[in-house]
Amino acid sequence: MQSTLDLFLRSLWPIVSGALVATIPLALASFAIGIVVALVVALMRLSPTRWLRWPARFFVSVIRGTPLLVQLFVVFYGLPSIGIKLDPWPSAIIAFSLNVGGYGAEIIRAGIQSVPRGQWEAAHTIGMSRGQALRRIILPQAARVSVPPLSNTFISLVKDTSLASLILVTELFRQARQIATVSNEFMLLYLEAALVYWVVCLVLSSGQGVLEKRLDRHVAH
Repeated sequence: MQSTLDLFLRSLWPIVSGALVATIPLALASFAIGIVVALVVALMRLSPTRWLRWPARFFVSVIRGTPLLVQLFVVFYGLPSIGIKLDPWPSAIIAFSLNVGGYGAEIIRAGIQSVPRGQWEAAHTIGMSRGQALRRIILPQAARVSVPPLSNTFISLVKDTSLASLILVTELFRQARQIATVSNEFMLLYLEAALVYWVVCLVLSSGQGVLEKRLDRHVAH
């Protein structure tokens, strides 16, 4: 029992450090880039020009219709076959960002469409262009609707970063796997990794709740 406890305590910091230096930064970078992709794709989906709508719809369909693991392998293992070789970190960021972009685009599109049509008409009445109305009036309102589901997307992304261990990114789960391989205590180490993921997600969920309450108060005013 003591040896099991010792192993748990000795392995705790390497696993936590994997979360701090790899899992969380990887999730943050991918989410930030993914949100930009999502906004562009959402605006393309809402464009009156079909040559913008169709590629955006195709992108969303591909991302939502294929597993994230396959997307990750296509970027890391597939692209070298056509002469594009990327290191594990850039590969992971690209794959995760595109995945966030595909799912986030639909969330943002729904948020924009939830804004009453009268808001567009009011902005046009006071002389705003479509771009100005979108930036100053529509997107701020759409953001309030989009924040909760986008926050859930980010929390899911934190867990999905475990897949990056399969392309040699030394994040939280890969640290646990390496220690488990040496110690042969797979159950203990995998449960320990699950515990760390759970704690991280609890913290993020608490932050999401605080953010939603602030947005609700802002709307109430």
